[in-house]
Amino acid sequence: MRNELLSPAEMAEADRLAIAAGPLDGYGLMRRAGEAVAAVVLARYPAAKRVHVLCGPGNNGGDGYVVARLLQESGVDVALWGSGESRAGSDAALAAADCRLEPRPLSAFVAAPGSLVVDALYGAGLSKAPSGDAARAIQIAMDHGLPVVAIDLPSGVSGESGAILGSAFGAAVTVTFARKKPGHLLLPGRARCGEVLLADIGIGDGTIAQIAPRTFENAPALWLPGFPVPAVDAHKYRRGHASIFSGGPAATGAARLSALAAARSGAGAVTVLSPANAVQVNAAHLTSIMLRKADTAADLGAFLTDRRPSSFVLGPGFGIGEKARDFALALLGAGHARDTGVEGLVLDADGITSFRSEPETLFQAARRSGAPALVMTPHEGEFGRLFPDIANDKALSKLARARAAAARASAVIIYKGADTVIAAPDGRAAINSNGAPWLATAGSGDVLAGIIAGLLAQGMPAFEAACAAVWIHAEAGSRFGPGLIAEDLPLAMVPVLRELAASGMAAR
Repeated sequence: MRNELLSPAEMAEADRLAIAAGPLDGYGLMRRAGEAVAAVVLARYPAAKRVHVLCGPGNNGGDGYVVARLLQESGVDVALWGSGESRAGSDAALAAADCRLEPRPLSAFVAAPGSLVVDALYGAGLSKAPSGDAARAIQIAMDHGLPVVAIDLPSGVSGESGAILGSAFGAAVTVTFARKKPGHLLLPGRARCGEVLLADIGIGDGTIAQIAPRTFENAPALWLPGFPVPAVDAHKYRRGHASIFSGGPAATGAARLSALAAARSGAGAVTVLSPANAVQVNAAHLTSIMLRKADTAADLGAFLTDRRPSSFVLGPGFGIGEKARDFALALLGAGHARDTGVEGLVLDADGITSFRSEPETLFQAARRSGAPALVMTPHEGEFGRLFPDIANDKALSKLARARAAAARASAVIIYKGADTVIAAPDGRAAINSNGAPWLATAGSGDVLAGIIAGLLAQGMPAFEAACAAVWIHAEAGSRFGPGLIAEDLPLAMVPVLRELAASGMAAR
């Protein structure tokens, strides 16, 4: 699996471990990195009139000196610009010494249209805004609209958080090494990276395994081994029973979207739990989805005893208030210790907001021994209602905020957005990268909640189910494209699910 994401500190540790293990030393890794970048420049930009290589004083700059040397040896017109002296005896100093080009001072940087910039100023470890000559060089390149090939990460983008630290290059291509960094996937940095290419420079999978990363790019490799594929002798209840709470007569559509998504994602049986005054409305629109009245906690208890459902969705169109809180707490109290069969609760929309004045009540219920898994799907506003202090801590990245919320709530948190982050209470986290703007439509989140419930119903662990649901939802939306509305998503999931099922069966 190569979808682990390394923080800048973890990447530095990977370098150290690889060097200690040999056979490459630090300069050997640097030469490999420079070779990878030079190959991209030669393949992608053979018509560039001139290549400007901008080098900082650290290892990123050392990579740049290797690139400049290799491009010159290939007959490319190269202009080399340096910012500061590399530390004597360092790998970057060795690379600079091996480069026959004399660097010009970065303060004098000029470039003409038709040229290309190789950004080797700072890389992923940058922690403060570029200033002085570096900031000026970034501005010149951006003002001229020059294509930029960034080494590791565009200078000015934090590898840790994806934040823009003052000014930053907007790269056409970013070449990174061993593994991607969170800053390649988190916004706004992701938008500055262009196409991200991952180069193998000799840091093996065994070295990465020693670091034991806890952050991943969300992709099927992360969760496909546990993706549910029905056995040949499966029947509907063996495939799991998902249940969706409906709102009142004027707010039933969201629950039906969730229910249809749960069914499409593989749940063998799906029931909409409806208030009595909305039963006829729901009945008029449901065919394969079952329907049951649930106005009170007693109604819910009877349903749990009678049908032993596996998972629930509470929130879409439900309404905010005491009833939502009572149902959620009843389900979190109906854990495995009571042998109810409830595997998980997906709390979305109104279900989340209902706890804004007493979030700790929810969190305490979730952390009780034997409680069903809790998955929450907040967008930015809902996240702030439940975790106001975490949301307002500007020192935290979106990844760090999601992790802190998951630990506090004892829940899997799906922190939605164009760069959705999924975080588990045990510290694992994944950043989604296949989203599309077409998903920004009313009801899309209701479909996502249903997919999660459908996968939970089939026994998929909560973190893996959440990651899979986010990826499937995004992939279906991306493939459908313009014109997408929420009602399209359950059917748009079918080819995605078919491919996943085939891959899952082939791997077993």
